[in-house]
Amino acid sequence: MILAPAGGKQAFLAALAAEADGIYCGLKALSARMAAINFSMEELVPLANLAREKNTKLLITLNSLLKPGEVKDAGKMVSTLVETVRPDALIIQDLGFIPLIRRTGFPGEIHLSTLANVTFARALELVRNKLGVDQVVIPRELTIDEIKLIAESCPEDLGLEMFVHGALCYGVSGRCYWSSFMGGKSGLRGRCVQPCRRVYTQENARAKFFSCMDLSVDVLAKVLLDIPRIRGWKIEGRKKGPHYVYYTVSAYKLFRDHGRDPQAKRDALALLERALGRPGTHYNFLPQRPQNPVNTAVHTGSGLLIGRVKGGGGKTFLAPREALLTGDILRIGYEDESWHRIQRVGKYVPKHGRLHLKLPSGPGSAARTPVFLVDRMEAALKDKLDELRGQMSEVRGQRSEAGDQWAEGRGKREEGRGRKSEVGGKKRGDRGKKKPLEIAVYHRLVKKQGPVGYWLSPETISVVSRDASGRISWWLPPVIWPADEAGWADLVAQAVRGGARRFVLNAPWQAAFFPRPGKLQLWAGPFCNTANAMALSVLKDLGFSGAVISPELGEKELLALPGESPIPLGIIVAGGFPLSISRSLSAELKPEALFISPKGEGAWVKKHGSDYWVFPNWNHDLTEKRPVLQAAGFKLFISLRESVPKGIKMKNRPGIWNWDVGLM
Repeated sequence: MILAPAGGKQAFLAALAAEADGIYCGLKALSARMAAINFSMEELVPLANLAREKNTKLLITLNSLLKPGEVKDAGKMVSTLVETVRPDALIIQDLGFIPLIRRTGFPGEIHLSTLANVTFARALELVRNKLGVDQVVIPRELTIDEIKLIAESCPEDLGLEMFVHGALCYGVSGRCYWSSFMGGKSGLRGRCVQPCRRVYTQENARAKFFSCMDLSVDVLAKVLLDIPRIRGWKIEGRKKGPHYVYYTVSAYKLFRDHGRDPQAKRDALALLERALGRPGTHYNFLPQRPQNPVNTAVHTGSGLLIGRVKGGGGKTFLAPREALLTGDILRIGYEDESWHRIQRVGKYVPKHGRLHLKLPSGPGSAARTPVFLVDRMEAALKDKLDELRGQMSEVRGQRSEAGDQWAEGRGKREEGRGRKSEVGGKKRGDRGKKKPLEIAVYHRLVKKQGPVGYWLSPETISVVSRDASGRISWWLPPVIWPADEAGWADLVAQAVRGGARRFVLNAPWQAAFFPRPGKLQLWAGPFCNTANAMALSVLKDLGFSGAVISPELGEKELLALPGESPIPLGIIVAGGFPLSISRSLSAELKPEALFISPKGEGAWVKKHGSDYWVFPNWNHDLTEKRPVLQAAGFKLFISLRESVPKGIKMKNRPGIWNWDVGLM
């Protein structure tokens, strides 16, 4: 199944015109692409009816992090969505959505977004059998060998879906907090301001060290046809226009249906070349020939580079490298530059002709500024969309046979999805009576008495025999890749045999490493991105004893959660929390050396295990807020002790993250 993105009505119709097997789109709230136009319920209903007429699946993205005060309204929205739009599947990242969806009797499928960070094979049985998930979107960073490893362990009634084309984030999905840390606009809530696309400076080098090319599996996609568990080929691009959607879907249909025909492959590659995306990379798909997604020698602006600004003094123009059509959309400058401009082409401009650019004085008017073609509407595509709009009017309000079958099936999918989770609560008077436990967490061994935390590793496990009292908390990493899974399973088993009793898991699915937890205490760590009582209730059902809540939350949300939670809560109050975690690093960027943002913010990269962690050069610090946090009911205060590389001076600046501004 080829799944097309739709960030607006035109893109939705373009996906239908290209005969996509499925379309995924978001609402104007609770979507991980809030910068897209997105849809209201009223707009979606006729489009959904038309999709059913075309036998095209409709998937709705609810893949946003839920804050405490949003759960009730989210439940109402899901209920309305299920009743009116009647989608085939809902895509989520927040566990709190699972009980909300069940309560509606939704008969369709629940898909876990790539933001949920299901990265290793043994997690799949847990998400299927304990959560009732029907499909998992696996990470973009995987090699084909790792994809096969995951597929071999996939339960028969669970499907896998993977991205084959589109924008790459520098950070691993669900493990990037860069945008949030710099002002509350979280990528987990679809509001990322893309700090990774900016120009940074390190020593005498100045480049876009974190700006990735687009993923493009293209001709290699035929390998996926031999993996039956891969049920969906997903194209990223809910912020893209109808031209991109039509061209990419058409290309991947050729790769899928005629991938062994040399001419069809050439035609498909030509379509991708004209799809107005970024330059492409196979990334890690071929393990024997991995490609670094960051290449500072290649431009990573979205759209087709069509030329550069010429002239000056208020008489700037463009001599395009190819003809421009009436209605073409141009962007002057890169999208991450605040001064970039959008201009619509008013009339046909021949190749190497002259188009006057309406630019105010400033950076964008400088000669040599790049100009990109970011969207267009050819006459043939416009005719197709006009025809579909006419058909949409004909089916408006109709209930198709598929819709009747949907209604008859309501509630039938409830069976086998585990028991219904209920939100527990604590009485306000129970909070703050007992002094919270305080621990510091280290990557390396330290001489310290009393409670301590260690990131589990071959080095730190050497002291597990000293943990007779179970006072050491053993932290699992934020990401476990398929190639490393067996090693982590052995390390966890070794720790348990040695007497370890307290573990902090940084993905809920890491509970799969503890099939018989017995008297073990399992806590959900901060990278589980838990931010609401409904999700905490699901964690309790999974066997977690407590949870360290999302550090992205603001004051209001932080103080509300302990009184609503069915399990004890912990919080990161100090130390080095990563801006982002990635599987790759630019060859031009030196690890453990300071680099500076355009706004003067400093950061550095350090490798932990298989991944690169990006840290700001100032610490997260809520120590002054501890009295109010204790009064709210937090039971565990945590400090993450990250060793600072030589030569890097940490700044003394407030590290309260979103305490004042709140999570947007």
